[in-house]
Formats: sequence, structure tokens, C-alpha cells
Amino acid sequence: MDMDQSAVFLAGSILTMLGFVIIATGIIVINNIASKYWKPVTIFTKESFSLFGHSSNQSPINTLTDEEYEELIKHLERIRTKPEEKKK
Repeated sequence: MDMDQSAVFLAGSILTMLGFVIIATGIIVINNIASKYWKPVTIFTKESFSLFGHSSNQSPINTLTDEEYEELIKHLERIRTKPEEKKK
């Protein structure tokens, strides 16, 4: 493969990928325009950055059940009292 063929291959690859990006963007725009008939496509929302169902600004403590909360409090109390027992 000489320099002319490789330059044409590189330019063709770049233009093909740009074409795919433009087509995908057009599909998303058309979908969002006609979104009253179905759910629109959303990209980069708070839910897309969530880990294990928790958004980045939501504390996992807010999702605990009452039983889990009571168990957590008991565990924290045990941890808090252990260093005091060692001092005696």
C-alpha cells in the first residue's frame, strides 16, 4: 500500500465515522421531536451517572428500610462503645 492509497483509506474511514455520527444524531433529534408518541431518548442525565441505583447527589442512607436503619444504628453504637471499654 503506497502513500496515496493509505491517505485515501484514512480520509474515507474518518468520513465514514463522521457520517455514522451525523445519522445517529439525526435519529435522536427526530425521535425527540416525535416524543409525544413514545419515550424520548435521553443522554447524560443524572440516572445515567448513577451507581447501583443511587444518583450522585442522593445519599444511600435515604434508601434504607426501617429494619436496615435500626441494624445500622445498633452496629454504630457497638463500634462507639468498644473503644471506651478498652480504655477501662
